Amino acid sequence: MRLFFLSLGYASLALGIIGIFLPVLPTTPFVLLAVWCFARSNPALAERLYSHPRFGPLLTTWRDQRAIPRHAKIYALTTLALSYALILWLTESRVLPVVLAAIMGSVALYIATRPAPRDGADVLFTESSDR
Repeated sequence: MRLFFLSLGYASLALGIIGIFLPVLPTTPFVLLAVWCFARSNPALAERLYSHPRFGPLLTTWRDQRAIPRHAKIYALTTLALSYALILWLTESRVLPVVLAAIMGSVALYIATRPAPRDGADVLFTESSDR
């Protein structure tokens, strides 16, 4: 099982890194999956992600509070909306927009209903990401 989680963690991290450059591929869910897999297979790799200057505060806030900072929610929801608008513009299919509306709408609802971080965690992320 350790090898399975390690392999899945590396694959998820690779997809997350690709998602940084491709707007249609999300980064955050893959990085969350990677850190979860690494925590079960190689805790040192999980710790490296938790201490990463950019992703660490978000991952730690999610792990500890299951919360998403407001600015991250705004970014995620805006990206979802723009991606959906692009799909509507580019596709000729009548089914694809309906299926994606259900999926993306569910994801947007989930993100929007997550709590904001307690104890100033949102402020901490903003300060560390401005460096």
